[in-house]
Amino acid sequence: MLNNLINIDDVLVSKEILQKNFTCDLDKCKGACCTMESDYGAPLLEEEIEKITSVLPQAKKYLSDVQIEKIEKNGFHFEIDGEIMVKAIDNKDCIFAYYDNDIAKCSIEKVYYTEDTDFIKPLSCHLFPIRINQFGGDILKYEVYDECSGAVALGKITEIPVSEFCGNGLKRKYGESWYNKLRNQKV
Repeated sequence: MLNNLINIDDVLVSKEILQKNFTCDLDKCKGACCTMESDYGAPLLEEEIEKITSVLPQAKKYLSDVQIEKIEKNGFHFEIDGEIMVKAIDNKDCIFAYYDNDIAKCSIEKVYYTEDTDFIKPLSCHLFPIRINQFGGDILKYEVYDECSGAVALGKITEIPVSEFCGNGLKRKYGESWYNKLRNQKV
């Protein structure tokens, strides 16, 4: 495992992030990252709660009455074992997912692109399919999901590595300088 990791300024990065290609194909997956069946929703950072709360009034325009009622009644997040998670509807749809025809999309991201806010979406969503694990520091891993097989197939055509596909999220988390060091790695 350790020989599959590179160290960039004390952040361990799986080489797969540089080696594997990935480009979302929403026509194939239908926004599966927003609708994956699980007991837990996307991880949230503490500081994201306030940011989501501030864009929630705009995001509600894209949500169903059921979603709005659940948010107003029980909130949009919960904590388990010290981790903060987004709530889901019926252990599947993210509480913030809306449908554009048959494709699930993020209402928070929709607000970012249409109403000039400064919060695009939770970092864990921005980095998907990269996950950050903690083990004495950040360890970045490429997570493989069957639902993303179309993105892997399209990635072979576009030849865009996971690191580039997730570039904006990586820059958001670690900064431009760190990201450039990652991009310049030879694997």
